[in-house]
Amino acid sequence: MAKKSLADRAINAAGLDISQAAAGVLLVRLSGDWKLKAGLPSLTTLGKQLDAPTRPRRVSFEATQLGEWDSGLLGFLVGLQEICRAHEVEFDAGNLPEGARRLGKLAVAVPERQGARRSEEREGFLTLVGRESLTMWRSGGEMLEFLGQAIQSLGRLAIGRARFRRSDLVDVIFECGAAALPIVTLISFLVGVILAFVGAIQLEQFGAQIYVADLVGIAMARVMGALMTAIIMSGRTGAAFAAQLGTMQVNEEIDAMRTLGLDPLDVLVLPRVLGLVVALPLLAFYSDIMALMGGGLAAVFLLGMTPSQFLTQLSHAVTLTHFLVGVSKAPVFAALIAMVGCFEGMRVSGSAESVGRLTTQSVVEALFLVIVFDAFFSILFSSLHV
Repeated sequence: MAKKSLADRAINAAGLDISQAAAGVLLVRLSGDWKLKAGLPSLTTLGKQLDAPTRPRRVSFEATQLGEWDSGLLGFLVGLQEICRAHEVEFDAGNLPEGARRLGKLAVAVPERQGARRSEEREGFLTLVGRESLTMWRSGGEMLEFLGQAIQSLGRLAIGRARFRRSDLVDVIFECGAAALPIVTLISFLVGVILAFVGAIQLEQFGAQIYVADLVGIAMARVMGALMTAIIMSGRTGAAFAAQLGTMQVNEEIDAMRTLGLDPLDVLVLPRVLGLVVALPLLAFYSDIMALMGGGLAAVFLLGMTPSQFLTQLSHAVTLTHFLVGVSKAPVFAALIAMVGCFEGMRVSGSAESVGRLTTQSVVEALFLVIVFDAFFSILFSSLHV
């Protein structure tokens, strides 16, 4: 018969027997294999005896029947020693195996660092709310400071003292404009199709399918064109700005610029803000056109309208004012997206994790601000009867 390996050897259950050996002496008998994978006895029983009014003066051990052991035994002994120290009870390790005694002394030789253990205590709801409120308050102050610095940079540009490469501005306009055309085309076209399809279902009940042109045209020209484009650019370009500047911050390239006497606001932030402010209104107008094409195709193929009927109704419903209202929002959205992306990128500190976290945060903040300002503009234009 083949000899069993050590891994196949049967493990005897760890045994713990507690008795009074003499007056004031608590004898702890250890038996079996004390291994973590086999499960170990708890310190609860010993702790209760040491908490009793007639607690012993000394704890000693008998380990004649102790089998194999690993760090589980060491953890048990260290825990028991801490309990004995807390209750001022002598811990006599003389009868333990020599290896266990030496490892035990090594384990307690260096005191545990404060806060090294994972805390299981959970913070209360009000504490979490307070901390998040303070974080938002500090972020708001930093954002206002960054906005002031950006305005100063624009002032230097106005008087010709801002230093940045014109080729950087051209590159940003291309990346924010021409390079974004495919995704803007697809999303805007499909949004136009969806608006026409949903509107047709409702208007068909009243025999007013012709007004699908009014629905698609006014909704896209006044609101949806600029808003959808801003949402796309928040996830595409705003995140790119944050990741680019964050990576430069981690690589200490921005610190190198300051060492050379260059202002990062002029060199990095200003071209990105100006590039997106130039590109987004053009993309918003292009989005309107693509959505109208999608709505027109849906009306022709789903409702049986002729192209001339759709275009005639569209020309009566949508005026130049509707387009101007929508496009006028785009520069504001662009400035918000670019400023938030650059702000979060400049806040990155020292790690790739920070780059990812603040890039995500920049997208969330940009989307929030875009929707808030769109609601503000809607109320404003409605109040002005525009």
